Amino acid sequence: MQLAPSLHRIGNDIVAVYLVDAPEGVTVIDAGLSGQWPELIDELAAMGRTVDDVRGVVLTHGDTDHIGFAERLRRDHGVPVHVHEADAARARGEESSKPGWGHVKLGATARFLWYAARTGGLRTTHLTEVVPMRDGDVLDLPGSPRIIGMPGHSAGSVAIHVPAVDAVFVGDALTTRHVLTGAEGPQPAPFTDDPAEALASLHRLDGVAASWVLPGHGMPWHGGVPAIVDAIERAAEASAR
Repeated sequence: MQLAPSLHRIGNDIVAVYLVDAPEGVTVIDAGLSGQWPELIDELAAMGRTVDDVRGVVLTHGDTDHIGFAERLRRDHGVPVHVHEADAARARGEESSKPGWGHVKLGATARFLWYAARTGGLRTTHLTEVVPMRDGDVLDLPGSPRIIGMPGHSAGSVAIHVPAVDAVFVGDALTTRHVLTGAEGPQPAPFTDDPAEALASLHRLDGVAASWVLPGHGMPWHGGVPAIVDAIERAAEASAR
């Protein structure tokens, strides 16, 4: 679906992938689950594009529900896949973390696991090659994505600021729908390696001018950065009481 001119989303509020459409080609932000490949092809067609127009994939981090079809793009179509150097091993399947699940609700958790299972989440193909990136890098890809280090969810979690589409893509640095409880609204994301560090990292977004804040899970936010950071801090404080 088109969110705004040159800004598209596939997937849903369980697992989302974003596309930046520029004259020189398309940048894919995160690669969701492998079974979302047909949605990618359909959305590209709706944009008047094909997979040959994809110039690069940029991952917000290396978890399996964000790398889904990235290796297919790399292997079959020569598309480079960029990931922060601290998450490169994670994206290649060489290491993983097992953070606690925290509070869950059966219905919401079952919906997440069912969707992931039927959309390729149980057969993720890890990357065999990645292009490492660092905090502050501006990538030579459509939209000129700028990388903002957001450690906490994982060591190599990043936000990706694309001024051309007035958006910052935040992966699991935050969420607007908790996949394990179904709670909606801005809040810290589950499955986070270091929740305190993730919360502190939100202020790495201070000064980022973007109306759209786009998480990997949950509905798109169109209220700007300061408002969502404030809402998440209030949610975290409330949950700690």
